[in-house]
Amino acid sequence: MAGETSLATLLHSMSPQLNPGEYVFCTLRDGKLPGGLEIVGSFREQEGLTVILERSRAEQAGFSFDYLAAWITLNVHSALEAVGLTAAFATALGRAGISCNVVAGYYHDHLFVGLADAERAMQVLRDLAANGE
Repeated sequence: MAGETSLATLLHSMSPQLNPGEYVFCTLRDGKLPGGLEIVGSFREQEGLTVILERSRAEQAGFSFDYLAAWITLNVHSALEAVGLTAAFATALGRAGISCNVVAGYYHDHLFVGLADAERAMQVLRDLAANGE
């Protein structure tokens, strides 16, 4: 199923959802994921394997981290080739002084914002969806 490419439709329909929990980014220098460890996402970099996971799982595994994040999902099926959605929400969040780390899944975009900024980020995203700017 193809995703949406119209920026106006994407903005109006993005329907941000704040997922429960606290999330962290960790790096595994040897690139090996311990068996049975449930992660949200990963990306292989030259320096190691970056993993995103719930804080409690990272602590149980003994991983170090220095950034506590909230996870927001944009519940619109955005096409991977869609143009402008990331720029629009990153600009809106940036104007509000909120950092944002983005992961594009096949169906949805996932935003990781500082834990203390979660509710404010949700309001910024709701305003963006309502006003398209």
